[in-house]
Amino acid sequence: MKKRMGLIMMVALLVFLGACGKKTTEAAKGDTLVVGLDDTFVPMGFRDDDGKLTGFDVELAQAVFDLEDKKVEFQPIEWSMKETELKNGTIDMIWNGYSKTEEREKAVLFTEPYMENVQLVVTKKDSGIDTIDKMAGKVLGAQEGSSGYDAFNDQSETLKDIVKDNEPVLYASFNEAFLDLETGRIDGLLIDRVYADYYLSQKDQTDDFNLMDSTFTAENFAVGVRKEETDLAEEINEAIQKLREDGKFQEISDKWFGQDVYPN
Repeated sequence: MKKRMGLIMMVALLVFLGACGKKTTEAAKGDTLVVGLDDTFVPMGFRDDDGKLTGFDVELAQAVFDLEDKKVEFQPIEWSMKETELKNGTIDMIWNGYSKTEEREKAVLFTEPYMENVQLVVTKKDSGIDTIDKMAGKVLGAQEGSSGYDAFNDQSETLKDIVKDNEPVLYASFNEAFLDLETGRIDGLLIDRVYADYYLSQKDQTDDFNLMDSTFTAENFAVGVRKEETDLAEEINEAIQKLREDGKFQEISDKWFGQDVYPN
């Protein structure tokens, strides 16, 4: 009987220790927040020449969580799977030039916007395509899962009705799409202004391309978290406001854009 009681007590102790260990592991995991991003999206989040992640959103996120005294990791993801990655818990937030749209609001909880963006159609100047109507019958490219592609499908009175096959060629990243634009495999590229401006200025090719307003509704960049993570969304909102008050937000913004990009 004593042996039996001792065995029962030992099992109970192991279960208790196991539960404590599980709680400790979960708590430790909670100390680090994971940001999902497309690591090719200049200048918001991308890899520099040394392979290090950098960009406006990377620096802003780091500043926010430094202020909150929390650790943050950046996890490159397939952009078309971003909401799935968030839902599955692989990442804790989407923060990488993530446009706030009505469709996305069904899946995620957004913070307050921190930057405005518009969609452009970029063409080579030597193509002669310098107005949207000249894209009639031409091949358009877009990034899969991008807000530009969503707008293309939702606001069909502009591009969808005129481009070849009424559908763009889809790419995993804007880098791939730009290469095809430069080599003539596509005639135009639907792309975020922030990406186009930075990409072309870095390559000193701004004068070689037309940047045409897509006429789509202007967008706002915000951070996406899980619907139930209201506290996290509020922490980010409050931290960004603190960074604006002490000038850190403007400092990061000026570094990447030469101006304060916070929406008026």
